[in-house]
Amino acid sequence: MLEEIRISSLGVIDSSALELGPGLTVITGETGAGKTMIVTALGLLLGGRADSGAVRTGSRSARVEGVIRVGDLADFAAAVEEAGGEVEEDRVVLARNVAAEGRSRAFVGGATVPVSVLAEVAEPLVAVHGQSDQHRLLQARAQREALDRFGGSDTAALLAGYVETYRALESVEQELEEVVASARDRAREADLLRFGLGEIEEVDPEPGEDVTLAAEESRLGFADTLRTAAEQAREALSSEQGGPDALAATAAARTQLDSVRDHDPEAGELADRLAEITYLLSDLAADVASYAARLETDPARLAGVSSRRAALTALTRKYGDTIDEVLAWAEQSSRRLLDLDHTDERIEELRAEQTRLRSELARAAERLSRARTESAGRLAEEVTAELTLLAMPHAQLDIAVTQQEAPAPGEGGRGPLRVGERWLRYTASGVDEVEFLLSANTGSEPRPLNKGASGGELSRVMLALEVALAGTSPVPTFVFDEVDAGVGGAAAVEVGRRLAQLARTAQVLVVTHLPQVAAYADRHVVVEKSHDGTITSSGLTVLDTDQRERELSRMMAGLSDSDTALAHARELLDVAQPARALG
Repeated sequence: MLEEIRISSLGVIDSSALELGPGLTVITGETGAGKTMIVTALGLLLGGRADSGAVRTGSRSARVEGVIRVGDLADFAAAVEEAGGEVEEDRVVLARNVAAEGRSRAFVGGATVPVSVLAEVAEPLVAVHGQSDQHRLLQARAQREALDRFGGSDTAALLAGYVETYRALESVEQELEEVVASARDRAREADLLRFGLGEIEEVDPEPGEDVTLAAEESRLGFADTLRTAAEQAREALSSEQGGPDALAATAAARTQLDSVRDHDPEAGELADRLAEITYLLSDLAADVASYAARLETDPARLAGVSSRRAALTALTRKYGDTIDEVLAWAEQSSRRLLDLDHTDERIEELRAEQTRLRSELARAAERLSRARTESAGRLAEEVTAELTLLAMPHAQLDIAVTQQEAPAPGEGGRGPLRVGERWLRYTASGVDEVEFLLSANTGSEPRPLNKGASGGELSRVMLALEVALAGTSPVPTFVFDEVDAGVGGAAAVEVGRRLAQLARTAQVLVVTHLPQVAAYADRHVVVEKSHDGTITSSGLTVLDTDQRERELSRMMAGLSDSDTALAHARELLDVAQPARALG
């Protein structure tokens, strides 16, 4: 139950706290006093859209807090804890801050959360209905959703199963369309891949072959130059002509230092290092000579290497910068070609899956239609009974559940759905069109709500519908924002009486301008406006018995101290007394 609402800097309300309890609470006040700000505050607590224009002039931000007594709402407590909030002494504080510059912050049980999380946590707590909901009830979608809500968990499960199959079918049919539409492109792509793979297979390159052949071609192309350089290097290291060379010079240096070894150990160490260099130079000279001997001019091999490199270059121009990349492309393309070659098989698989899913969807749609038709009869009966209690004794509500037939689709098409022996149009919500029809008087033909209901009648249909829905999808708290618009006289008395009956099983909060409705309240709150000449403020006051009489008098006659109006007010309160939820 919602125990308390605290509002600061919201609209004309500077700072007010409203303590709520069980039963029926009504909020009244003069036009422009700020009654709607209460509903606006509740909307913010439920995660509704924040409007920075609602922040009180001169304030940096507006804040709304709601204290919820958890009671037996185990799912709500679990959602609070999952959001990171805490339940303290069986109570949870929900809060919302709206900054004047537009930023909004939400809190659940002391934890800062995204507004979407606040909305998810608070959604099961309160059902808010205003005049906009009456207009929404004129829409076919709202009527279908109301019928599904009345169907309860069974209808919800059938709808969920239908939607799951519907989405699977949509996915399969979309893929099928894409595969069929792209068949020509896929065939063209497959031919190009086969050609490329054929070129690569014909050359049959080896990993790294392009690098190896490039080095060999360079060596073969400059064989004479390399041999000349090697022979000259060998001659410089170890001359065969008896000329000066590095080996002889090193040996002479070693001999000089070796001759004075006995006079200085360091000279001996240097002589030993020269000996090591002599051995190294000797081995190096032999290696250079061997390298020069291996260098031969081989025009035939050079031509073969050049030709092979040309073939490899032709591949790297098309399929990759290196032969390794070419081989990687070939591997990837082979896998892609396998996929493309199975296009026909994939089309057959998708068509078979499409047929299966369409049959499954048709069965799901048929089950959902039967459930809706059965619920429609019960809901219409209950709403009609409620309308009788709301001073519409001759009114009759009918709920039509129909389907729209359509021509059969072409083979493999995405057209209508075959349900039984009929081809029907279908959507994500099923094959049914739901329409509420009202016959307000005996003998009159049932007509759609948007054509056959006045404003007052629509208000009562909305209330009757909510009462009926409360039995199948109950919420702890109902909020009605002037849903009695267009109602007066005896009908208004019956509206008040029915709200009081609803308040016996739920907490009900009503913003009203009708004294007949306000008389049935267990708690009467008035929004009073005051101003100091520069700024207007509104506050909330819970009325006692005498104050209620004066407020009802004001609502009826515009005069709070009129003896006649006060007498009428007392009479209203006396008439309403037996029906009040709290006695």
